[in-house]
Amino acid sequence: MKNSLTEQQIKVLNMSQSVINEVKKVIIGKDEIIIKVLLSILAGGHVLIEDIPGVGKTTLAVALSKALSLDYKRLQFTPDVLPTDVTGFTILNKETHKFEYKQGAALTNLFLADEINRTSSKTQSALLEVMEEGKVTVDGVTHKTPEPYIVIATQNPIGSIGTQMLPESQMDRFIVRLTMGYPSLDSEVAMLKSKQNLMPVDSVNPVVNAQDIIAARKEVENIYVSDQVFQYIAMLAHATRENEYIKLGLSPRGTIALVRMTKATALLKGRDYVIPDDVIYTFNDVVLHRLVFNSKAKINGLSGEQILKGILSSVQIPRLNK
Repeated sequence: MKNSLTEQQIKVLNMSQSVINEVKKVIIGKDEIIIKVLLSILAGGHVLIEDIPGVGKTTLAVALSKALSLDYKRLQFTPDVLPTDVTGFTILNKETHKFEYKQGAALTNLFLADEINRTSSKTQSALLEVMEEGKVTVDGVTHKTPEPYIVIATQNPIGSIGTQMLPESQMDRFIVRLTMGYPSLDSEVAMLKSKQNLMPVDSVNPVVNAQDIIAARKEVENIYVSDQVFQYIAMLAHATRENEYIKLGLSPRGTIALVRMTKATALLKGRDYVIPDDVIYTFNDVVLHRLVFNSKAKINGLSGEQILKGILSSVQIPRLNK
């Protein structure tokens, strides 16, 4: 299969590398996480990062907002955060005697929803509705989110004090779920050195803008997917639905998300077409948080990662025509 990137696709490739290089100034030793968050943005999706506090989730979001030249807001989700804090509200102006809309925190280009699983289900639903529809309706008036619109939500590991699981229908709104994890020894030493004299985020330079991101997403849509790869993705999805350890398999929305992520992966790897390796690279991140495992999996001591590894090995990888 011949590879022939267009001039615009090459521009997206160079732009992406510039963004990665800027974010790497402050997020040290986590190149793959940076790449996968950027892939999610190029694919037009939202990101869920599940991890303990203090590993750099907020720093990652701030660094991205600077490198991408995007307006950025952060909201710490606690039990007393209300849906109106997210969506906004109308208030009577005593001078004009007219109702005015006050924007909620979610109406920005890049919104960091910190510890989303510590707030009420009603507030969670308010955010996830904005993510799905790209707009908020307050007192009968609709307000669109700016373009591009990106949500990076974080949650503490399930079982932490004061947390409650997001419903499966809401987890499905995130194109990927990622985990940053602790830094390696060398990465942590480098991070400590970098924080001696200045705030590292201040060293991040804007290298693209909102219009560049919108244009890049259109280029990702144009990446070619062969019938064999579509078949491969569908077979993987069906394997999750028929697996003996899975109660709720991958939804059609999940397969669409997987196609979008594989297209972005192909472009970032310098190709104008998708190969099976692109599917495998993004499979766990796109699929794992969308599945519900049954008691048989727990009794057998199987993790979700192990089950998905078995599914990947059970479905034959297609050979593409050259």
